[in-house]
Amino acid sequence: MSDTSSRSDTPETRTPAQIEADIKRRRDALAETLDEIGVRVHPKTIVGDAKAKVAAQVDHTLGRAYVSANRFVSDVKGQLVTDEGAPRLERIVPVALLAVGVVGLLTVRSRRRKG
Repeated sequence: MSDTSSRSDTPETRTPAQIEADIKRRRDALAETLDEIGVRVHPKTIVGDAKAKVAAQVDHTLGRAYVSANRFVSDVKGQLVTDEGAPRLERIVPVALLAVGVVGLLTVRSRRRKG
């Protein structure tokens, strides 16, 4: 390496044009950084980011709920239907009687409150 190439970058050997160009580059970089900070701290950006996070969380939660509900339905279907698709009456009849009993009790309670 020659001494002249390393000396050309020292402050003593820089020309006024080089110094001005360096100042302009730094000013432009600073302006860009300030613009970026301004966008990040703007209330609309903060609200938008918060909404996006909430939406992502809701989507995740709904996705998990859907998978759980789908698994539950499949389990119930497996209990009430054979592998061939025929209904298992020995299991369906008690469930149906229980459902009718619950609806009957709710109806009686509802009528007693009104009357």
